[in-house]
Amino acid sequence: MENNSVVCEPAANHWRKQVVDLLYWRDVKTTGVVFGAALLLLLSLTLCSIVSVSSYIGLALLSVTICFRIYKGILQAIQKSDEGHPFKQYLDQDVALSEDVVHKYSDLVLAKLNKTICELRHLFLVEDLVDSIKFAGLMWILTYVGSLFNGLTILILALIGLFSCPIVYEKHQAQIDHYVALVNNQVKDIVGKVQAKVPGMKRKAE
Repeated sequence: MENNSVVCEPAANHWRKQVVDLLYWRDVKTTGVVFGAALLLLLSLTLCSIVSVSSYIGLALLSVTICFRIYKGILQAIQKSDEGHPFKQYLDQDVALSEDVVHKYSDLVLAKLNKTICELRHLFLVEDLVDSIKFAGLMWILTYVGSLFNGLTILILALIGLFSCPIVYEKHQAQIDHYVALVNNQVKDIVGKVQAKVPGMKRKAE
C-alpha cells in the first residue's frame, strides 16, 4: 500500500503544479482559454438551465468531431490514403481510472468529510463559545450577501477572484502582507478585549 502512495504522489504533485501554473498565468494562452471557457459557462447558466447548457455544449462538441471525421474520411477517399480513424491516437489511450487513484482520493474526501462533520458539531453544539459566535457572525453576513447576489453571481465573482487575486498578490505581496498583519492585530486586540470583559468567553486552556 505504501508503494501505491508513492506512485500516486508524483501525479498529485503534477496536478497541483498545473493548477498553480493556471492560477498564476504562467502560460497566458492556456489560462486564458480555461478562464474564458469557465466564465462563459457560468454566464450561460445565468441565461439557460444547466440541462440546456450541457446539451448545447454536447451538441457543439459532437458537431465539431462529426464534421472533422467526415472531412477526414472524404479527404482519405480522394487521396486514396489509409490513415485510419482521425481520432485513433485518442481512442487508443487508456482513460480508465486506476483503483489506486480512486482509493487515494476517496480516502482524502472521506477524511475531509469527517473533519467537516466534527467542525460543524464543534460549532453548532457550542463547544467553544467564541468560535460559535464567530460562525454566527459569518452566517449573519452571508444572509446579506445572499440577498444581494444569487449563487451563480457569487460563483462568477469567485472565479474572477480565483484567477486575479493570486497574480495581484504575487506582484504586491509585501504591501498586502503588511496591511493584512495590521488588520489581524486589530482584530486580535478587539477579540482579546471582548473576551476579557465578557464572562464565559475566554477560551478553554489547551
